Amino acid sequence: MKKILFAVCILFVSGLSAQSPIEVGQGQINAGFGLSNYGLPVYVGFDYGVHEDITAGAEFSYRSYNENLVGVKYDFSILGFSANCNYHFNTLLDIAPEFDVYGGANIGFYSWSSPSGYKGNRTSGLGLGLQIGGRYYFNDKLGANLELGGGNASSGGKIGISIRL
Repeated sequence: MKKILFAVCILFVSGLSAQSPIEVGQGQINAGFGLSNYGLPVYVGFDYGVHEDITAGAEFSYRSYNENLVGVKYDFSILGFSANCNYHFNTLLDIAPEFDVYGGANIGFYSWSSPSGYKGNRTSGLGLGLQIGGRYYFNDKLGANLELGGGNASSGGKIGISIRL
């Protein structure tokens, strides 16, 4: 329901004709910070227009944090490599071109460096997730992004910048 209300608000505010946020064959770099219970993730990614409403991309993320367990402090670092695919709702919902509202799925591998002697349950593995997000472009090249979702190294969501190439 929140997704529908968000889209309706954007439509009401924009009042302009729709245009795809990324054209077929166009690339975009995304970078910023994530939200997580385990340190502050940083990420950089690349999206590529494969259809007027669909992008495919890849992302690299890193975070470090420490945990105290039975009086011993353990330091961790987590590397994430993921692929994603997003559907952009601009054409379907007639959203103004300075906005980009999307949703999609991701799959990735996350490598946890658990210190020797650690008895906790942090392990490397495969992550699957869904995301929904939006961007606001200040001009033809630069925008701000916000994404909510799980299954990636910045589990709760991300905030950052987007640069169209």
